[in-house]
This record gives sequence, C-alpha cells and structure tokens, in this order.
Amino acid sequence: MIELIEVRAKTNLLEDWVMMQWYEKLFENYAEQYDKEPFTQGTIGECDFIEKELNYDKSLNILDIGCGTGRHAIELAKRGYTVTGIDLSEAQLRKAREKAKKENLKIEFLKHDARNLPFENHFDAAIMLCEGAFPLMETDEMNFEILKNAAKSLKTPGKFIFTTLSGLYRLFHSSHDSLETSTHEATEDSTSEHFDFMTMRSHDLLTFTDDDGNQHQIVVNERYYMPSEITWLLKSLGFHKVEIFGAKLGAFSREEQLTTDHFEMLVIAEK
Repeated sequence: MIELIEVRAKTNLLEDWVMMQWYEKLFENYAEQYDKEPFTQGTIGECDFIEKELNYDKSLNILDIGCGTGRHAIELAKRGYTVTGIDLSEAQLRKAREKAKKENLKIEFLKHDARNLPFENHFDAAIMLCEGAFPLMETDEMNFEILKNAAKSLKTPGKFIFTTLSGLYRLFHSSHDSLETSTHEATEDSTSEHFDFMTMRSHDLLTFTDDDGNQHQIVVNERYYMPSEITWLLKSLGFHKVEIFGAKLGAFSREEQLTTDHFEMLVIAEK
C-alpha cells in the first residue's frame, strides 16, 4: 500500500511538471544559477538609467514586474527608492527576500501573476526588465494582459520602462546567431527548433542545470515584437508617449538608436 502511494505521488509530480509552462519549470529551482548568468550582470548601469529617467525623485513608488531574484528592486532600494517586486516564482522571490534581508532592506516581494495584478493607480513608475513576464506568455492575449495590468497599476502621470525581444533582430539574423548572442534567460545550451514568421514566435530547445545540479530540457516559446506593435499596444492602453531604443546590457541609453543588431528593445512609455 505504501509503495502504491509513493508511485502515485511520483506520478502526480510528473504530471504537474508536464502541465507547467516552460517559464514555470525553468524558474522552479533556478535562483542561484540565475544570479550567475551573464545577462544579470548589468544591474548597476541599468539602475543608473532608471534613476535618471525618474529625475532622481526618491519619493516615487516603483513596481518591479517579474522581479526575479530582486536585483533591480534591491539596487534601487539601496539608493533610497520604495520598490515593490512581484513575480510568479516562489523560488525566485525567496532568493530575493534573502538578499534583501542580508542588505537590511525593507522591500515587499509578493507572489502575483503579472496578468492579474491587484493594484490600481498605485505606483508612480513600473519597470519590467530582462523579459520579466513579458513576452514569455503562450498567447498574444496573455502578453497584452501584462501590459494592461502594468498600465492599470500606474498613476497618471506615470512612467513604464521595460525591455522586450526585438522582432527586427530575429528577422535579420539566423536562429543560430540569435541563440549565440542572446542575453536573456538560461543560455546554457540552446538549440533552435522553429521560428514562425507568421506569429513571430520562437520554439527553442533549452538544456539547463537547476540549483540542485539536475539537468532538464524544455522548449522555450517566446514572442518577438516589432516596434510598431509595441507602440500601438501601449497607446491603446492610454500611454500618450512611447519611445523605443536599442537595449544594451548594463548601458541603457536614449542615445542607443534601435537597429537590427539589438536583440532587445528598451521601451519608455508615459501616461
């Protein structure tokens, strides 16, 4: 009887793993490895840019969407800002809380789905960096809900700063080039499977090692956006000003004109 219960328990765990979306599987046990990735090493420069965009006004209340292990939230809090971090992964949030505690910082890290946030006209600014939630969702409608909830969470006036995958890059570069130059999630061992030019979605096989040293394979399904799409989506949500630049790791700048060589776009929108 005990053996049967153990088999059923293992079966249920396997079913849960299969039913999870790829981003849930990846971040279920990946917090330690995440902080070691090359794409997480530009935090200081990125926060320098955010501060400048916010005119160094430390009275502002900032929402960090898809905060992960809290690297931007923690750095901004160290500089005197009030930040709330939200993420879908409890493992990532746990790591963020541990890091904040070591720094003696009071930051609210909350588990929320970015498609359904409880805030309304609450924050002065929102950030969503390094593909924090958007554009990882499995449908365009779900991705739109993230933008919609970010807009709803902001006061008017309010500023929204985020990065997202550039469709221009994917159209002008081969899949092999994309994977070699990628600066986002888990680039340990990726193999391009398919890119659909009609939907602008990639399906890439990713092999990664979790924090316990176990190796996994998942198919990463991401949506690449054209600048005109982002502008239209944001303006439909009430943002009156939308500016898009090239995103350079650790060196965000309004001087960085978006080109086909930028893997990510830096978006600055104002309500």
